[in-house]
Amino acid sequence: MLDARHVSEHLDEVRAQLARRSPDDAALLDGVAELAKKRRELVQKTEKLQMERNAASDGMAALAKSGDREAMQARREELKKLSDEVKRGETALSELEAAISEKLLGIPNVPHASVPDGKTDADNPVLRVVGEVPKFDFKPKAHWEIGEALGILDLDRAAKLSGARFSLLFGAGARLERALATFMLDLHTREHGYTEVYPPFMVKAEALRGTGNLPKFEADLFKTYRGDPNDKDALYLIPTAEVPVTNVHAGEIIEADELPIAYAAYSPCFRSEAGSYGRDVRGLIRQHQFDKVEIVRFCAPEDGPAQLELLTGHAENVLKRLGLAYRVVEHVTADLTFSSTKSYDLEVWLPSQEAYREISSCSWFGDFQARRAQIRYRPEPKGKPRLLHTLNGSGLAIGRTWLAILEQFQQKDGSVLVPEALRAFMGTERLVPAK
Repeated sequence: MLDARHVSEHLDEVRAQLARRSPDDAALLDGVAELAKKRRELVQKTEKLQMERNAASDGMAALAKSGDREAMQARREELKKLSDEVKRGETALSELEAAISEKLLGIPNVPHASVPDGKTDADNPVLRVVGEVPKFDFKPKAHWEIGEALGILDLDRAAKLSGARFSLLFGAGARLERALATFMLDLHTREHGYTEVYPPFMVKAEALRGTGNLPKFEADLFKTYRGDPNDKDALYLIPTAEVPVTNVHAGEIIEADELPIAYAAYSPCFRSEAGSYGRDVRGLIRQHQFDKVEIVRFCAPEDGPAQLELLTGHAENVLKRLGLAYRVVEHVTADLTFSSTKSYDLEVWLPSQEAYREISSCSWFGDFQARRAQIRYRPEPKGKPRLLHTLNGSGLAIGRTWLAILEQFQQKDGSVLVPEALRAFMGTERLVPAK
């Protein structure tokens, strides 16, 4: 969430920053500007009343010594009236501040000054291309064709069980999913210095508000409840481990010498994919349930840019170790996610589509999430706490890594070579068609 005071005092500047995202985002400030004006007027009025009340209260002592009962009674009535007006002003001020906060919950983060301008994801600049795109002397198949032929993927039975956008893995397919999760967690914890976290897969609404998923993106979530859909204690299935892991430190103050903090977490992820129907209908690209390893970092504000590069490099290292061809693109202003101030996407090559597709998004959020979740740090001992900065990225999306392996390492005879980094986990060098 943006800082209400900063928005009020630098409205034109913030509007210009949001306009880099889109005119519609900038227009969201209109309601905030009106409320902020009312707040300033009310603050001035209430402060004046408080001063008058304090002056009247100070005068009571002198009147008490004078013994003038009539004047004392008149001053009591004046003081009571002023106190009531101050209380009404403070109540109105609290309501206005709550209304401003509610408005700000629906306003996205401002882009960092280094983010390039652009109108769509087609404008995202390519920063680097890594690895050789595989060349085939046969027409490469899509991952669902390969998986079905190998007997390790069954989308029809998954649909029978749960409907569209679910998958069912068998044998080596299930083992490959598990191997990837283990490989990624081992790499991040043993070499990159992350602490492994196994979080709850259901969270309260407050946790989703903390990361920016609520209230704006409720349609993308799966909500659980008993009887009453408006139950305030209802839980949500997590769309990513970012939500519980970021909120581990919600409402806490962290000492500066503890930063940076780095967590890696495996979890299933659940998304309704609202508004995406008709896109990536076949295969594993866009599922209601999928597995992911998430990496999350907490740092001091001045370290944010460097921490983003570090986190992105950790996600890239997974692709490098697996030998998968990929590229890195930077989000332009219009393609930034709601909470992000700067982001990179890792896109893996899919031969069946002859295109690069996202497999990880690595983002720096500034203090946007920390303000919502009230995650602070103390710059120096006994110093005043400040909001820290949060970052996260997929390290990686396991299903998309699974399908990229099938597509990039497919062989003419229908088999699939297992990346060397996974062979110890898989116990084989090659996946072969079922007999």
